[in-house]
Amino acid sequence: MKFVRFLMKNAALANVPRHVEHFSKFSPSPISMKQFIDFGTSNACEKTSFVFLRQELPVRLSNIMKEINLLPDRLLTTPSVQMVQSWYIQSLMDMLDFLDKSPDDYGVLAEFVTTLENIRNRHNDVVPTMAQGVLEYKEAFGEDPITNQNIQYFLDRLYMSRISIRMLINQHTLVFDGAMKPVPPSAIGSIDPHCNVAEVVRDAYENAKALCEQYYLTSPDLVLKELNTKNRMQPISIVYVPSHLYHMLFELFKNAMRATIESHDDYNLPPVEVMVAIGGEDLSIKVSDRGGGVPFRKMEKLFSYMYSTAPAPQIGEHDRPPLAGFGYGLPISRLYAQYFQGDLQLYSMEGYGTDAIIHLKALSTDSVERLPVYNKTAKRNYKVSQMADDWCVPTKEPLDLAVFRLSK
Repeated sequence: MKFVRFLMKNAALANVPRHVEHFSKFSPSPISMKQFIDFGTSNACEKTSFVFLRQELPVRLSNIMKEINLLPDRLLTTPSVQMVQSWYIQSLMDMLDFLDKSPDDYGVLAEFVTTLENIRNRHNDVVPTMAQGVLEYKEAFGEDPITNQNIQYFLDRLYMSRISIRMLINQHTLVFDGAMKPVPPSAIGSIDPHCNVAEVVRDAYENAKALCEQYYLTSPDLVLKELNTKNRMQPISIVYVPSHLYHMLFELFKNAMRATIESHDDYNLPPVEVMVAIGGEDLSIKVSDRGGGVPFRKMEKLFSYMYSTAPAPQIGEHDRPPLAGFGYGLPISRLYAQYFQGDLQLYSMEGYGTDAIIHLKALSTDSVERLPVYNKTAKRNYKVSQMADDWCVPTKEPLDLAVFRLSK
């Protein structure tokens, strides 16, 4: 019996490239926040969700799997990247098992929920494992601008795809698995229709503060202000995923606290100031610190996966500063903001401090998934060659004008 299962598994594995080729020809279907909400309330139907996900998840998995194969061979062959690739292959195989199963069978629906939870758990460590693969590659082969550009482009798309897949899985399992109760009770899956922004800000601050005090034994205070142009007497709330907003704010607070403490003495810490404002289209959150700022030439690097201001950790390493890591905090936080058509931007004044601004859509109809799609344009981005710079590159040494003097 085991031998039969072994043969069947090998046969399925051999067909994976064919399935990837097939499903990658379809574009993912972006869903708006309003559609997530509508489906989770008045139109909630587990059978419909099952039929949609058994097609949509293989499409999203296959689109990004095609791009994994476009990575440089020397990166693709690192043990960490091969492990990530094996997770995606297994998850695709798991989903393919449901293509021909009936949505009318409640046993199939229950098995589907379990499979989705297994897929989500399997991909829990995609970010640190992929980061480890990039470190392995850098240590073995060094860096070059073209490879850095390819890795940046790919990781943005891989992690955005991962965020979207987890969103779909969380919505299905939270809405249709009766054993899991939403928090807060008004939540529809992982979405809170009345997400109180100030509450999430305070929650992220308190947790970052606890982590900061654990290591530095002190922390800056929080000054929080709100401006609700719709109703000045009401706290600001939007339809959003609280865990996504928390992730962004927690990262920004960690950075702000670390910078503030390391540029001031313990008895004179300026507060971290947060301003939350909402208008007709946008909700914006500005996190301001007086942590000394960042030189202008380094600003672009802050969102690079190949750059970190802290020593690179190893997976499983615990005895290190808790406010730093692989350097993936900011780029992934920006992806969370961009996922529903928002953004995360940094403005810094060296010698003073930094403003980080999260822009989100105020309307649920405008909050639509931003998804990577594999096509000729995407493929072309992995074949970019380094162009000659068409601007003069300044030298670091002062120009010696003596060599240009005319001889008398």
